[in-house]
Amino acid sequence: MTELRKKTSDSRQSFSGKNVKLKEISQLLEASIIVSPENIDDINIESACSADLMSDVLYYHSPNSLLITGLTQPHVIRTAEIAGIKAILFVLNKKPDSRTIELAQQQNIPLLSTQLCMYTAAGILYEAGVRSLRDY
Repeated sequence: MTELRKKTSDSRQSFSGKNVKLKEISQLLEASIIVSPENIDDINIESACSADLMSDVLYYHSPNSLLITGLTQPHVIRTAEIAGIKAILFVLNKKPDSRTIELAQQQNIPLLSTQLCMYTAAGILYEAGVRSLRDY
């Protein structure tokens, strides 16, 4: 094992992420809130998944996680519902259509949008203590 791999492996084993409030995430990422359930102040995010392939989300999902994606179609809400995703963040200032918003409201899934790209948004969240699903 190379020295870099050893350090990465050791740090993953010794570090656990922290819960971050969804409101704090929206502030960190300067995200607008598109769908805001009544309990948005109480929603804790434990981990995040960045993906545009919903099959990856279904494979790597974890409850209490945030989905970071560039897809805005209704199937993203359906995938989040099946996977137990707590909230969805759209990147590159993308906004969902009315059908997607309505479905998110029905399922009580918060929707946010940031002008940041997926890579930058994920990096900011990682620095704030939100870990990847793969780190657990």
